[in-house]
Amino acid sequence: MKEDFTIIERIRIPSDHSSLKDVEKLVDAVCAKLNVDEDNYGNVLIAVTEAVNNAIEHGNGSISALIVEVAVGDTTHSFCFSITDEGLGFDYLNLPDPTAPENILKENGRGIFLMKNLADEVEFNEKGNNVTVYFNK
Repeated sequence: MKEDFTIIERIRIPSDHSSLKDVEKLVDAVCAKLNVDEDNYGNVLIAVTEAVNNAIEHGNGSISALIVEVAVGDTTHSFCFSITDEGLGFDYLNLPDPTAPENILKENGRGIFLMKNLADEVEFNEKGNNVTVYFNK
């Protein structure tokens, strides 16, 4: 998360898909607090849940003892959700293109593509175990 953001919420969840309900509640509360309009709410919800899903499945290997942290940052003009897992990270610079003909029919591999198309900015830490999705107000 960029330095000028103030953390306004933070939750820690076990790496279990049943924890997504807590993330959805967080997104609901933050979007209500920040008066995010209905059109943008869907983009925020999908981008954040995709990021958390990736952290649970790929980052922490769905090991419920491992934690995913979701922090919400706010500034005057934008807000963000920063998702961190306890995994080893991944090479986010060399991802297969999910729109390439050889990947179109694959069931997985679209999460980061979705995040990049729904958020105003997506940023990874160097290790690849943290993603921050930014949204303009």
